[in-house]
Amino acid sequence: MIKIKKDIAVSETGFLFDPNTGESFNLNKTGQIIFKQLAEGKSQSEILKSVLENYEIEDHVFHRYLDEFLMMLKQFNLIEKEED
Repeated sequence: MIKIKKDIAVSETGFLFDPNTGESFNLNKTGQIIFKQLAEGKSQSEILKSVLENYEIEDHVFHRYLDEFLMMLKQFNLIEKEED
């Protein structure tokens, strides 16, 4: 399970702020969808299933996007802990 740090703030427009570092990020629409589902405690496989059922995107394309997005969250230290 991937868990977003609890002190990370995100606005409805996709502006993400880390108060620990002062860094901010802008999420695109897809990033907002993923981030919201992660914040709700959904697993990577649940997110994949949800997006593929609700949006018109090829599974291999979204799978790659999701992997890259999660790597960025890890790189910017926005993930509290990762298990699986």
